[in-house]
Amino acid sequence: MPVLPNELNGLLVVDKPGRPLTSKPGAAYDGVVALAADADERAGPAGDYLPTSHDVVDRVRRWSGQRRIGHTGTLDPLASGVLVLCLGTATRLVEYYQGETKQYYAEVRLGRATDTYDAVGAVTSAAPIPDLNELRIDQALEKFRGENWQLPPAYSAIKQGGEALYAKARRGETVTVTARRVTFHQLTLLEYQPPDWLALRVVCSAGAYVRSLAHDLGRALDTFGYLDGLRREAVGPFTLADAHSLPAIAQAGSEGTLAGRLLAPGTGLPLPAMPATAEQLQRLGFGQIVPMACADCDPAHVLVQVHDDKGQLAGIIRRLRPTEDDSTVWLCKAEKWLI
Repeated sequence: MPVLPNELNGLLVVDKPGRPLTSKPGAAYDGVVALAADADERAGPAGDYLPTSHDVVDRVRRWSGQRRIGHTGTLDPLASGVLVLCLGTATRLVEYYQGETKQYYAEVRLGRATDTYDAVGAVTSAAPIPDLNELRIDQALEKFRGENWQLPPAYSAIKQGGEALYAKARRGETVTVTARRVTFHQLTLLEYQPPDWLALRVVCSAGAYVRSLAHDLGRALDTFGYLDGLRREAVGPFTLADAHSLPAIAQAGSEGTLAGRLLAPGTGLPLPAMPATAEQLQRLGFGQIVPMACADCDPAHVLVQVHDDKGQLAGIIRRLRPTEDDSTVWLCKAEKWLI
């Protein structure tokens, strides 16, 4: 795909605004409400600006002048933190970033349930909170650690019949949610303030809902619970240290310096990498099947990123099969091409 003049191409890591947190464990947790909301953007229970991921993309489009922008995984309006955007030619790589592990700081409120499983929703149930301590909470968390079946919230971006479930739920339609297999690699109780508030560190697979975890944890503790605040600390290799606030992005856009805040296309791509010659790159770009030396390649990885002699990402290739006369040479074909 040709690169247009003055087009911005690369990854932009955004620190998305969200609901203010009860606790602020470090400077990276301040200032999560960054801008006044536009007329069509959502406000939280206290009038906070709670943009959707789509709202953030729309703003970055306006500030950057780049129409081709995609995100690698949504964040709920309530949630703040790392949102990775792909601009220009990097939009062709979105699918390869979507399976990354996520890390969160989560705050849970006990004693009530809401229809959205978070603080933005309407209260649907309430129950007394039993006498709890950190040991009992940690024991309840143990059942969620590792691989589990999880029922996503009815108010979610999961598509059903080509439409997001939350759209159906907001219209009052009956929503059927199917359990999915997710993994919680780490669930750590950071703080408990009796009787009804606790903070967690969560490291989980793509597709896991921390809102559902909060809801299910409440039931495991013989009461109800909902997600009171959430901050995404990392998506794969991208952390809050890489992220830019919306005001900083707006200023860079007005000054014409936004390109300096972009990471090169392919940065942090979770695929093995290999170099290619100019001739190989040309043939791959023409859609030809090309033999390439793969002596050090892991046979389990059929998709590989290839780079030119300057180290720049040229595209993603699919390794089809080894050649008949040399098992260290594979026949390869372009899967996604950037040049």
